[in-house]
Amino acid sequence: MNKFFFLLILLPLLTFSQTSFEKAEKLFKQGKYALAKPIFETILIDNPHDLRTLEYLGDIEGAAKSWDQAMFYYDNLKKLDSTNANYYYKYGGCLGMKAKDSNKFKALGMISDIQSSFEKAIKLNPNHLEARWALIELYLQLPGIVGGSERKAERYASELLKISPVDGYLAKGHIAEYFNRYKDAEKNYTKAIAISGSKTTYKKLADLYKNKMNQPERAKTVLENYQERNKS
Repeated sequence: MNKFFFLLILLPLLTFSQTSFEKAEKLFKQGKYALAKPIFETILIDNPHDLRTLEYLGDIEGAAKSWDQAMFYYDNLKKLDSTNANYYYKYGGCLGMKAKDSNKFKALGMISDIQSSFEKAIKLNPNHLEARWALIELYLQLPGIVGGSERKAERYASELLKISPVDGYLAKGHIAEYFNRYKDAEKNYTKAIAISGSKTTYKKLADLYKNKMNQPERAKTVLENYQERNKS
């Protein structure tokens, strides 16, 4: 009998919590982060180890560019579940953005943690695309003296090519474009279009023609081809 009355008391609380979570999640998906945040924070008081709530709060702080607070949530997530690749990826991403906003000397001290976070994400999930993209960008942006390397960037682009050919060609095109090898970039973006035909692939080629190769008419033609291909 005591168990029965205990369930009667507990059930409304669980229902309320679930309803609150669903409301906050809906607001989050609508981009209404300011409204979702206090609801998630209230849920977290009663459920401090709830992984979904912690991740949503981390994502909200990340969207607000509150890097330290976002990393606080993602760090807790890593401690609670050390096997989830996305927690390491998101933590590394926030740390990278914080380094970008910091002075050069402080940023240098963060590089190793940024690299290891992305590498851990790949170790946990060998097919993690975003972590490889992040490492490519990191190795392109870093000066050679502190670890920047086209060779390392190319290595991750080649890994992407095996996992997701369209991502691989886009990555190789991005690297070529970064080093002003526009013809090579053009070839890789064209290959990405042939595989995927997505708006992203067409836009990358169009942007290359317009912004780097000074060929606005070719850029226009590329976008027109996309529109023609995707007529409903």
